[in-house]
Amino acid sequence: MTRLRALWERVRGTYWAVPSAMAAASVVFSIVMIEVDRALTAQLSWVYTGGPEGARVVLSTIAASMITVAGVTFSITIVALTLASQQFGPRLLRNFLRDLGNQITLGTFVATFIYCLLVLRTVRGTDDEQFVPHLAVTVGVVLAMLSLSVLIFFIHHVATSIQASRVIANVAADLEGAIDRLFPEQMGRGPGPDPSERAACVPSPTFEGAHAIVAVGGGYVQAVDSARLLKLAKENNLVLRLDSRPGTFVRSGTSLVSVAPPFTPADDVEESVRATFIIGAERTGTQDLGFFVNQLVELAVRALSPGINDPATARTCIDRLEQALGNLAGRSMPSASRHDDDGTLRVVASAVTFVGMLDLAFTEIARYGRSSVSVSCRLLEALRDLAPCVTDEEDRLALVRQAIFVGDRSADSFDNEIDRAELAGCYRAALSALHPPNVFDLPKA
Repeated sequence: MTRLRALWERVRGTYWAVPSAMAAASVVFSIVMIEVDRALTAQLSWVYTGGPEGARVVLSTIAASMITVAGVTFSITIVALTLASQQFGPRLLRNFLRDLGNQITLGTFVATFIYCLLVLRTVRGTDDEQFVPHLAVTVGVVLAMLSLSVLIFFIHHVATSIQASRVIANVAADLEGAIDRLFPEQMGRGPGPDPSERAACVPSPTFEGAHAIVAVGGGYVQAVDSARLLKLAKENNLVLRLDSRPGTFVRSGTSLVSVAPPFTPADDVEESVRATFIIGAERTGTQDLGFFVNQLVELAVRALSPGINDPATARTCIDRLEQALGNLAGRSMPSASRHDDDGTLRVVASAVTFVGMLDLAFTEIARYGRSSVSVSCRLLEALRDLAPCVTDEEDRLALVRQAIFVGDRSADSFDNEIDRAELAGCYRAALSALHPPNVFDLPKA
């Protein structure tokens, strides 16, 4: 299942999959329409009623128009990708390539062209044989009108898809979807298995002097087939520790998994364990929540660069990050320990934590946004608003540390007393929400 999901993510990021599928469907559709035309014995009043020459002219005109429009569409797409790369960064191009609207638009033009071309070759107008697929020609005219509607949609879609707010909203939707997929359990759905009972089944392993199963090539860990890895550990009576989690870069020789001593797996077992890691040339969001967080952070940081100087876009990114972190805070985080059906510890993973995602989301923006009072205050407001969402003391302390980091770094950046007073007010409000009085000495404004 993990490999299928990773394959699906790769296919979604290509610009040929949907148009190729639509082109193949148009071949089948043209064959079906020709056979229907051959089987018709009565002339339908609403279909094309012209002769062979007229049918050829109609179909050839539509086919020539469609391949021309497809070329124009491709050119517009390339221009849009160039503008998006300059404004939002090359790593955001993946989102434009995955855009289903662009893929369907190109597929519609290509499919209409292929359909008309295949129907055109069946038109006969000689003395020996005469055949005009009236219904198929009519369908070709309908497809041409449909393609015109798709062209109008495409122009509108491209104009809106390169807007910063739309790009941020799309990345945020991917982030929310990843949270729902990777952390489906909401807090309060009932007690889970008691960790103390499972821990009693096997003593805590020590990985000192552990045998490392290393990568044989370089790239980013895109996903790990955890079910297969757990099965291998149980079948071979191993206890494994994941040293490389999804999103990390590994080179040849980097440890993927450590095997708790005294066990040393055979070569075929090592190869099977290594095969559970899907490694590619780029990061993906299959199992990597930080991938989408980094995209929003990159958008915010680029907006704060001196060449762009767009704090409004940065604040929009903070809004989306706050929403995602609030959603994540309400999820039940999986334990780092993975047990088999017998309750025996088999895999020790590096679990995703709210603290880690919080630091990943806000630290870089705080560094580059220290000179903008609106961005610094928006960060402090986000931390204040996240206070009711967290229930764990460690998560609350992480919010406090982040608020202090933002306040201290930004306080020295403003010479204007009005800006300093505004920042101090946001700072005090954030700390007041994160810590009750008499527990934390609030700084004076």
